[in-house]
Amino acid sequence: MGWDNSRPVPWQRLIREWLVYAAIMSAVFVIFFRGGNVVGAIAGVLVSGPLYLGFGAVMAKFGYQRQRLKDVRPKPAGESASSDSSDRSERAKPAPTSRTAGGGNRPRSANKRRR
Repeated sequence: MGWDNSRPVPWQRLIREWLVYAAIMSAVFVIFFRGGNVVGAIAGVLVSGPLYLGFGAVMAKFGYQRQRLKDVRPKPAGESASSDSSDRSERAKPAPTSRTAGGGNRPRSANKRRR
């Protein structure tokens, strides 16, 4: 896809994602770099904000749209009306084999054996 000025940029989403990232990374830097230069590390996180927003805006203008977690998660059984999920739940159990005889041929435990 090419550049399209009419494509919207999801500014709120980009800002929210970067704020979550900045908060987590700042906490990590404060925890792990207590004796070091924490101010420089946090300044680096703050500088990354405009870079992330600019790169995200350019990618949005090219048509990139990252999937949300809400779109990736499987739907609960009550919401899904597809025939695939109902076929799986109605499928019969396979016939027992020598390896899956329903537990009838399991050896007895040592404490139940008589000598």
